[in-house]
Amino acid sequence: MFSISRQTWRDAVSVALTVGAYGVAFGAAGVAAGFSVVQTALFSLLAFTGASQFAAVGVVAAGGAGLSAVVAASLLSVRNALYSLQMAPRLETRGWRRFVAAHLTIDESTNVALAQSSLGPSAVRHGFWLTGSGVFIFWNLFTLLGAVGARALGNPAAWGLDAAVPAAFLGLLWPRLRDRRVRVIAGVAVIFSLVTTPLLPAGTPIIATVLVAVVAGWRP
Repeated sequence: MFSISRQTWRDAVSVALTVGAYGVAFGAAGVAAGFSVVQTALFSLLAFTGASQFAAVGVVAAGGAGLSAVVAASLLSVRNALYSLQMAPRLETRGWRRFVAAHLTIDESTNVALAQSSLGPSAVRHGFWLTGSGVFIFWNLFTLLGAVGARALGNPAAWGLDAAVPAAFLGLLWPRLRDRRVRVIAGVAVIFSLVTTPLLPAGTPIIATVLVAVVAGWRP
């Protein structure tokens, strides 16, 4: 029986509970955007990448086409592929476990795993699996609760649940605005999306703001 350090347990469980509970917001947002409870629950079960899920639902809620929603979600999911480049050598998974590991490779599982580096390779693997599986369980459970609750309330807009998507994105974005350069980039992206809203189809101005990040990334 392998031993898991108290620090790894604490980090994994605290992150899993906190992030998983946030699934309530996605469940409500999915129903507010017109998805059924089953569709919303399956979205979390099969996609399982929070920011991308909110992006797709946000595009649909704004009246955008399904293709625009897929593009928005895919662009945000690229970061998970980059995480896999870091985690694959550390996890050393084989066979069917590689597919499970790929599904659980998200921001939280990667961050908690890498935070255990000082405790050794085993702690990194424990942190990844505990956090990834914990977030998966709680995220899907709370997504279902949020969707069922929003459906029971009737018209989501009447309760202000149609604001769940922008509020959720603001909650995701705000902690990342740590320095002046990032805040400037975010501000320019907001202005860019507002200017292009009358010119582009619904949902695509947000996707187009990736150009702002690309231009900023080219600068020294």
